[in-house]
Amino acid sequence: MKKKHVTIDDSSTGPSSEEPRRTLQDDTIVYRGMHIPKHMLSPGQDGYRTPTIEDYEAENDGTIGPNGARTPNGLATPNGHSTPNSLHHRQPHIRHHLNLSSTSLAHSILDKLHWRDRIRHFTWTFFTMTMATGGIANVLYTVPFRFRGLEAIGIIFFLLNIVIFIFNVLMISLRFYCHPETFRASILHPTERLFIPAAVVSFGTILLNISQYGPSHAGDWLNNAVAVLFWVDVGLALIASMGVYLVMWSTASFTIEKMTPIWIFPAYPLLIIGPHAAVLSQTLEQKRAFDIIVGGFTLQGIGFMVSLMIYSAFLYRLMTQKLPQESTRPGMFVSVGPSGFTAAGVIGMAEGAQRALPSDFMGNTQMSAMILKVISAWMSLWIWGLAFWFFFISVGAHWSCVGPKKMVFTMTWYSYVFPNTALVTSTFAIGKAFDSKRIQVIGCVMTPILILTWFFVVGMMIRAIVLKQILWPQKGEDKDEGGFKGPKPSRRISV
Repeated sequence: MKKKHVTIDDSSTGPSSEEPRRTLQDDTIVYRGMHIPKHMLSPGQDGYRTPTIEDYEAENDGTIGPNGARTPNGLATPNGHSTPNSLHHRQPHIRHHLNLSSTSLAHSILDKLHWRDRIRHFTWTFFTMTMATGGIANVLYTVPFRFRGLEAIGIIFFLLNIVIFIFNVLMISLRFYCHPETFRASILHPTERLFIPAAVVSFGTILLNISQYGPSHAGDWLNNAVAVLFWVDVGLALIASMGVYLVMWSTASFTIEKMTPIWIFPAYPLLIIGPHAAVLSQTLEQKRAFDIIVGGFTLQGIGFMVSLMIYSAFLYRLMTQKLPQESTRPGMFVSVGPSGFTAAGVIGMAEGAQRALPSDFMGNTQMSAMILKVISAWMSLWIWGLAFWFFFISVGAHWSCVGPKKMVFTMTWYSYVFPNTALVTSTFAIGKAFDSKRIQVIGCVMTPILILTWFFVVGMMIRAIVLKQILWPQKGEDKDEGGFKGPKPSRRISV
């Protein structure tokens, strides 16, 4: 049997008035670069149709005549309903033979993609999964009321996070290898580039977990190695944060109505430096611990102050434009993270300063450490309250989203987990600083809820992959938006 082909040229982005033409073959019709088998066409799409008055009206005023002389996709539709979607519904039995590239026209005809084409849409946002998983391990390590098996559960999440991180690195590398044009597009895309720092945050979270769970099982050599990697993480955090913001401000302009707390995301790599420094300062020798505390305080301050300035833009947006669309409201929880991580990090570093400050520091080491501890505790109390304020605002904003088919899954749903891990750890830190078991109990109540939320989001992610809500053209953070259109390769597909 003679093999047929469909050739799709993704370079055609707009409507075309080109009429179908016959090829030398009798079994296909060429339309807009597509060799469409005749059995897939409706009457009038074979290039032979008597012109009508509606054709003239459509060409002059841009409207579509009652007999469908031209549709927005440029297909002739004499019966008023033959579109690429109608072709899709007319021939379901040929779908399993085809493998099309990521074009809206192709996917209106077919509902299956080859794995290479699905990998094309594996974006940086998948690193939010590792952020959330590592955050759960961090929470379990800081739970003040310990029981047998708690550390083992934390280690499970820690090791699982490493596996997921390696998987994400392999997948996104495979994406850029199979589709090289998507690397530059991911940096220039107005939404996807905001999540590039998620990879750095994931790396920093793994280092934090290693510092928490590793030395007690592997020895001090591991802690010393992580201390070196701490400064590597500092460099990556500065590059990711400043680099993404610089690209944003250099390549596009934004309006306040499009603003979401996701704009804070490039500052997140800086926000986990402080909590990591707090853990390391408890175990390293005095000189190295002091250097790490100074670096941790500095970068934590930069991250929080940048986030605070973006907070003001977000509040202005809420005042003038109401709440964001339902699909973007999970990102509102991103506003919880900066305050939470800062409160936990500052209290932890102040506690470590008692053994890290050099002798005769500012005239009196003991007095200096005590003053630092008191100021950090009361300052963090303010910041912790701000984290809870944004948490309740974000929860209340989801009241109108409750119900079936109100929200479609996106990878930003992991914002339900990772920023709130900062809220829980800061709650434990505040409770410890003020010796309040009641506050610590609040954190303990939030911990199982957070773990259940993690399982819920992971389950919804798997469901979304099956239902083609993610890893699918024009469905993820790499979709065309704001005038940005991603690169579209050409592909020849067998029918």
